[in-house]
Amino acid sequence: MDQIIRAVCGLFSLLSLCVVSAQPQVVPTSALHPDQQHSRTAITIAQVLTDYHYSHPVINDALSQLVWQRYLDILDPNRYFFIQSDIQAFRRYQNQLDDSLAKGMLQPAYLIFKRYRSRVQERVAYAEHLLATHSFDFNLPERFQFDRQDGPWATDATALNEVWRKRIKNDLLVEQLAAEDKDTPKDLTEKLRKRYAAMQRRVLQLHAGDVFERFINAFTLSIEPHTGYMSPRLSENFDIDMRLSLQGIGAVLRDDNEYTSIVSIVPGGPASKGRALQSGDRIVGVAQGQQGVMQDVVGWRLQDVVDLIRGKKGSTVRLQVLPKQGLGSQPREITLVRDEIRLEDKAASSQILQGPEFADKKIGVIDIPTFYRDFAAQSAGKTDFRSTTRDVRKLLEELKAAAVDGIVIDLRGNGGGSLAEATELTGLFIRQGPVVQVKNSVGKIKLEQDTDPTQVYAGPLAVLVDRHSASASEIFAGAMQDYGRGLVLGEPTFGKGTVQTLIDLQRHLKNTDQAGRLRLTMAQFFRVEGASTQHRGVVPDIVFPISDRRDEQGERALEHALPWARVRSVLARPATAPANLHQLQRRHAQRVAHNPGFTYLSAWEELFNELAEVSDVSLQAQQRRTEQTQRKTEQLHIRNQLRAHRGLPALTDLQTPAEDTAADDTDPEGIQRIMLDEAALILADAIHLRG
Repeated sequence: MDQIIRAVCGLFSLLSLCVVSAQPQVVPTSALHPDQQHSRTAITIAQVLTDYHYSHPVINDALSQLVWQRYLDILDPNRYFFIQSDIQAFRRYQNQLDDSLAKGMLQPAYLIFKRYRSRVQERVAYAEHLLATHSFDFNLPERFQFDRQDGPWATDATALNEVWRKRIKNDLLVEQLAAEDKDTPKDLTEKLRKRYAAMQRRVLQLHAGDVFERFINAFTLSIEPHTGYMSPRLSENFDIDMRLSLQGIGAVLRDDNEYTSIVSIVPGGPASKGRALQSGDRIVGVAQGQQGVMQDVVGWRLQDVVDLIRGKKGSTVRLQVLPKQGLGSQPREITLVRDEIRLEDKAASSQILQGPEFADKKIGVIDIPTFYRDFAAQSAGKTDFRSTTRDVRKLLEELKAAAVDGIVIDLRGNGGGSLAEATELTGLFIRQGPVVQVKNSVGKIKLEQDTDPTQVYAGPLAVLVDRHSASASEIFAGAMQDYGRGLVLGEPTFGKGTVQTLIDLQRHLKNTDQAGRLRLTMAQFFRVEGASTQHRGVVPDIVFPISDRRDEQGERALEHALPWARVRSVLARPATAPANLHQLQRRHAQRVAHNPGFTYLSAWEELFNELAEVSDVSLQAQQRRTEQTQRKTEQLHIRNQLRAHRGLPALTDLQTPAEDTAADDTDPEGIQRIMLDEAALILADAIHLRG
């Protein structure tokens, strides 16, 4: 599994690490071999997977072949190091890796890794030679294929030399265009030399335990995407992370093929207060304060990048970021002030939308960024501990006192959290009954129920979701839909309907101090009407016309994701389709067809999809500038159309969203309001049609 590190602490996440470690030393090749502890741990993991994983995988030759390919992809995802003769030599292990796990015969994984390590050294030596001796002509009409994941392996070293010549030329061109003549060619060459040296250093510092971790995660990812192994070192770091109060930017980071990429933005953190950082962006440089020198971090170890990003509360960190729309994009600089993630910053909040544009209806909105509960305060015996349900209950009472006509629950971007909170929150809107079914690995189903007959709010309701709404969000939205309690609006949700638990492997082994942990998928969520939230997610009653690529988003886009399934319904009275749904859909379609906001969202989505499909870039300097200018012009055109509708002056250059706002919490272009306003209008229509 890709290493993932959360740049803040106190929030649960697999491989959520924030510790500062001493600079690792180069590991000699002779030390790269499995020991008895690794073999015993592998056998135990195989037993745990087959006995307790929800899907009860069979460890056989068919799985071995998947693991073989996955392991190569983990080591060399862009096919920059291995050549065809290497792959041919590795084929002898295709049907042996199941024995590697089940019988603790781990030598093949280490032999493959040693070949990879030597190939990295060869490539870096070639890169340094080329930088020192070669003169690159940026007037030639050449192109570089930067996305090689699905391409063939290079036939031999000569063919790979050509791949690397173009890679180095592209790296130089990117730096040259970004430098804008501020750096000399010698400076740029030295910067790349250091980058490639850092890449080699990172590989040479990997020890036997790191190899074991990568190999085991090749297995787990070949079974299911949410199961993974944490080595003893990562487990220890995770525990430290859970105990300490550290400051950062509020983002989950991942080691992504030489880059540090953004997995997600944490609600309540510095990065969430602006819109400058997005999931999929890659951090290529880090600087301290307003004047600090920007350090190139391409090729760095993930923990070392996190060490630079994390710092004292109130201090400034500057990030150089490549946007997710292809490696041909230009980096941009983002300034953030470090802070702690505070409960109040990610707590539910409310507002009221009213006026002629909402048919003179007062629509209350409750924004729930995550399903939270202050477990520490609860464990300490405090009766006034904060939780999602407690906060929403208060907001509901306030909105009822304000005589709102209906309420929208905004779950956009809510990745989940406490299952208990999802259950209790549902109870605020129904009298009582089952909320979600949880089926474990032996087929037993447990009902999570609301037993409180009190219904805090019984009025008109809508639930707004998007592609990032997951887990507990899907449980709540699905329950509202199944009970016919409210309209679900927006985009199909993420589709994460599985339950994970951390298993301490030391408990399964005798005479050992450390064995690491396994994050294991042990159960699956099912809605009360019987359908799983897994894979398909929750499909809204009215789907907003933003993307036509739903199968490429969320759980549906993950390899080996568990399929959708169904169990028996536990509803006494199954809900029917919402009244007047056809009329609501028709009115919605008429509105959004002429809504500049939705034109903006769909156009931006289409542009992003087009850029995501680009796999090569020009190595001709003038052509690259032309491509970048064209891309910037398209983005400015889309953005300025929306700004013109909002009565804002046109931008003459692309600015980061945070720079374009007067304050971090403002949204002058109203981008965050586009979907929300339409949800409120649909709810207003529903209220009007109900009479």
